[in-house]
Amino acid sequence: MFFGGSDRPDEADRYALVREAARFADAHGFRAVWTPERHFHEFGGLFPNPSVLSAGLATITSHVQIRAGSLISPLHDPVRIAEEWSIVDNLSHGRIAISFGAGWNADDFVFHPDRYAQRQARLYRDIDDVRALWRGEATSRENGAGQAIDVRIRPRPVQAALPVWVTSSGNADTFASAGRVGANLLTHLIGQTLEQLTEKIARYRAARAEAGHDPATGIVSVMLHTFIGPDLDAVKRLVKEPMCAYLKTAVRLEERAAAGGGAISGGHRIERHTISDAAMQDLLDVTFERYFETASLLGTLETCQAMVDRLDECGVNEVACLIDFGPSDEQVLTSLPYLDRLRQSRGDAARAEAEALAVRDFSESLG
Repeated sequence: MFFGGSDRPDEADRYALVREAARFADAHGFRAVWTPERHFHEFGGLFPNPSVLSAGLATITSHVQIRAGSLISPLHDPVRIAEEWSIVDNLSHGRIAISFGAGWNADDFVFHPDRYAQRQARLYRDIDDVRALWRGEATSRENGAGQAIDVRIRPRPVQAALPVWVTSSGNADTFASAGRVGANLLTHLIGQTLEQLTEKIARYRAARAEAGHDPATGIVSVMLHTFIGPDLDAVKRLVKEPMCAYLKTAVRLEERAAAGGGAISGGHRIERHTISDAAMQDLLDVTFERYFETASLLGTLETCQAMVDRLDECGVNEVACLIDFGPSDEQVLTSLPYLDRLRQSRGDAARAEAEALAVRDFSESLG
């Protein structure tokens, strides 16, 4: 996953890491590459349009799924969303997926200021509309002459059904809503503990079942900041400064969001304020320690394996590994083989578990 905390103003090739990491993921059996949608701020400033970047990634990969994580649907016309992503689906030969988000930063809504207050309700209408257009259904719109016409998207997508996620910053109601519409779920551990996540995932699965969807088939994907190396202390020294800079940029964006009169991430509202430099440093130190110890894949294969095991116990299906939070491109690319080893070890463990269950079932069938 990509969500860079800087728009890299001094970089000659701002998207080199995205390209090279996507190629690595494609060649080594990773499941997906995620790119977000962000606007008007250095935090995530490389990613104003995931469909454009995904179109580029589609042409340099062959296997990995290409996902928007997230696409802020209230900023767009659903017809345009379906059109753009149908192109990417064709370019990728049927490898795209979209995680839809409602958005939270009022400044982003300069495109459609009137939609901010109703963004949550609009999100689910947008999902319904995009899904219907994807299936080939028509939507009625008014043309330039004031006449109602039926519109179907071209080109037709490769995939018969669009794989859909809903993004939640931790709001339990969003977990349930995602379950009710039969979507997968994308979330993170910012502002929620593993215990809270476990409860929310249970609510998500229950909502799927109540709505007639198979509760077991929904995919829960959790974003974690990721950097793996052979020595724990060395990794901690390497990632602390860039991680703190990343977190500081995120906090300043939250301050800007509050100053703009809207919500901060997660839909919360706070009073307009600015954190002093001294208080900011204390906040960053505490937050970094929390992430490093309990909410990330920052560490060694052993410590990160333990974290993945805890996520598995919570009911998480996938980890979306956020890799562009601040270490240099060279450092990140050097760390990817360790991440691949973690991925392989999980695959080996899953196969061993499946084989053990098969042997048990066979033995029971023999009486």
